[in-house]
Amino acid sequence: MPLSEFTAYVAIDWADRQHYWRLADAEGTHLGHGDLRNTPETIDTWVAGLLARFPEGPLAVCLEQSRGGLVYQLGKYARLVLFPVHPATIASFRQAFFPSGAKGDPGDTALLLELLLQHRPHLRRLDPDTAETRLLGMLIEQRRRLVDERTRQSNRLTACLKMYFPQPLDWIDNIDAPLGCDFLERWPTLQQLQRAKPETVERFFREHNSRSETRIQERMKAIRAAVAAVHDTALLEGGAAATAALVALLQTLNATIASLDQQIAALPKHPEADLFAGLPGAGPVLLPRLIVAFGTRRERFRSASELAAYSGIAPVTKQSGKSKSVHFRRACPAFLRQTFHEFAAHSVAKSQWARQFYDHQRATGKRHHAAVRSLAFKWIRILFRCWKDHTPYDEARYLERCSSRRGPYDQGADLLKPPSVTESEDPTPE
Repeated sequence: MPLSEFTAYVAIDWADRQHYWRLADAEGTHLGHGDLRNTPETIDTWVAGLLARFPEGPLAVCLEQSRGGLVYQLGKYARLVLFPVHPATIASFRQAFFPSGAKGDPGDTALLLELLLQHRPHLRRLDPDTAETRLLGMLIEQRRRLVDERTRQSNRLTACLKMYFPQPLDWIDNIDAPLGCDFLERWPTLQQLQRAKPETVERFFREHNSRSETRIQERMKAIRAAVAAVHDTALLEGGAAATAALVALLQTLNATIASLDQQIAALPKHPEADLFAGLPGAGPVLLPRLIVAFGTRRERFRSASELAAYSGIAPVTKQSGKSKSVHFRRACPAFLRQTFHEFAAHSVAKSQWARQFYDHQRATGKRHHAAVRSLAFKWIRILFRCWKDHTPYDEARYLERCSSRRGPYDQGADLLKPPSVTESEDPTPE
């Protein structure tokens, strides 16, 4: 790739308060360096100076960040083309030239600029998707973080209840659901619960959509027969206080997640929605995640194997001499890998060939998650072709085409495999 593609090259080593930058012209000649305060006003003035100094053509900017405040602030300038560098890349590059382990922000900036000038074909430029896709992506990622936080707080609540009041864990299926939270908010100890009138407790369950009269009576019988786990006042009062705090957190998380669900559902229909709507196992939560995983910019990935590697679903092969091993890929966007992994797991119950493929992988000795990753790898190859051709997935048509081959668990995914991809480039995950 010729240097003249850009009119200037900039490297930025970002920090919380002050960034360091280094500048080179189109021929790679160093023009200067300096520091930059991390404020929108300072960055805007600095970029305006760069654009005035180089009034035509794009400017390449290399920085050790793929998302965050600096990336988003620089992203608003159309002439800046960003090249994010993974921290592990710059760390290995630094180690190659400075085996002593010496490190400094100005030195890292020089290394970033050298990466940009000499090894730019190995860097992936940041090409933001459409605004509607990015908004959907931010909402679904935020929702997932809140769901993970709810799980964490639910585990803390479970551990707390096991110390002084474990019975609700048997009476209520999901202790972090509105029923469980409202129950513990009203009766945080067994003593308070057993002092309540039976008709009050029964009415509580009915008001929370507990429709089974048999289930209600079973709970009432268990409540009457329950024995206090502890009599220590410190445990009872301290446990009740901790439970009240955790319940309040869970109630807030439940309300926020529900609000995000409403906001996601209220968004205008995404242009790619019909493409993924019929996928087996893609419900209201996974559908928007798959839309964002592929996006609308079809030039981002040249092949299914490239997407599988970028997402972390494809494994890493290490070979030296006669030694060869296949390992789990760790350097990848975790949320993207999680999306494909969870979709593949859900598809097992909804897709005939996915179930056969999963069972076949398990029969060969693979554990559950390894088998799911192998299935996700096949799904990526299928969905990539559907995405490239703007063609919705058709299970019946796919099975019909598989019938002429050895079977969907054996070779079926190869039917939609891009011709340029070879098995050596695209190994099935171990």
